[in-house]
Amino acid sequence: MEIFKYLEKYDYEQLLFCQDKQSGLKAIIAIHDTTLGPALGGTRMWTYATEEEAIEDALRLSKGMTYKNAAAGLNLGGGKTVIIGDPRKDKNEEMFRAFGRYIQGLNGRYITAEDVGTTVEDMDLIHEETDFVTGISPAFGSSGNPSPVTAYGVYRGMKAAAKEAFGTDSLEGKVVAVQGVGNVAYNLCRHLHEEGAKLIVTDINKESVARAVESFGATAVNPDEIYGVQCDIYAPCALGAVINDQTINLIKAKVIAGAANNQLKEPVHGDQIHEKGIVYAPDYVINAGGVINVADELLGYNRERALKKVETVYDTIERVIEIAKRDNIPTYKAADRMAEERIERMRNSRSQFLQNEKHILNGRR
Repeated sequence: MEIFKYLEKYDYEQLLFCQDKQSGLKAIIAIHDTTLGPALGGTRMWTYATEEEAIEDALRLSKGMTYKNAAAGLNLGGGKTVIIGDPRKDKNEEMFRAFGRYIQGLNGRYITAEDVGTTVEDMDLIHEETDFVTGISPAFGSSGNPSPVTAYGVYRGMKAAAKEAFGTDSLEGKVVAVQGVGNVAYNLCRHLHEEGAKLIVTDINKESVARAVESFGATAVNPDEIYGVQCDIYAPCALGAVINDQTINLIKAKVIAGAANNQLKEPVHGDQIHEKGIVYAPDYVINAGGVINVADELLGYNRERALKKVETVYDTIERVIEIAKRDNIPTYKAADRMAEERIERMRNSRSQFLQNEKHILNGRR
């Protein structure tokens, strides 16, 4: 992998390698873009097969955070960290304290948070060394578990997508097929049940399915059956790449709106669902409630204010649909365009400001 060519091709700002021999820390921080503000993105800990695989993951994820934060209307750029190691056995206090010192050394250019393989307790250890971390324990003034807030954002975005497909944003009587019933999806099911939607659920964890059946009167199906069920809305809330060559012709829903990341296996699958007339709520737009919530911690967390901001996921999905119609493109492309346009406006604004400052300074000489 020719790193500088890759960074130049996708316009990355910074790639940092952090190691601490005593604790075993091997971390990679990727900062993609800080046009809108400091880079915000979580710290993932994973058993990568190679260092190159870890680098590619950090780069891919950090770019994704740029688009996610921009689309969510946050004044934040995109970044991500990956720590190479087994989160079940390689963690120790020294590791996260050392990592916190590296973050502190960036002096606010990058702010981290919880991600796959890391926990609130890990963030608390990082917080011992730096304030540039979110998702810490509520005792420190944090927002706590982000799952309910993420679910609320997905629920709001689903209503906006439903309005486009059905002419009303009411979900009463709508059949929603929920794939995966983890923490986020369970809370999403609660909102849907309270509005009167009918639920079909699946999960590889039978206990999660049983809980949804008992709590919400959901109908359970086997994991491989969820794609072909008769439903109005399909909500992928587990694995990525579930919209693929094998599943796309099975889906009978008019709306796809769920919490899972990277739902499209390939961009072409986004084109195909567009051609089928399915309203797709792009994943990084509809599931942005979590990052919106933790971003509020940077202001001194206020839950009421955070939830008000999360409610605007509805408006953002509406905006994505408007752009898709305006430019005659699928919604997944419209989401990217919306984010890119916002970043470009800010870049141009700053450039104009600097030019004006230069003219003023030259006039004083």
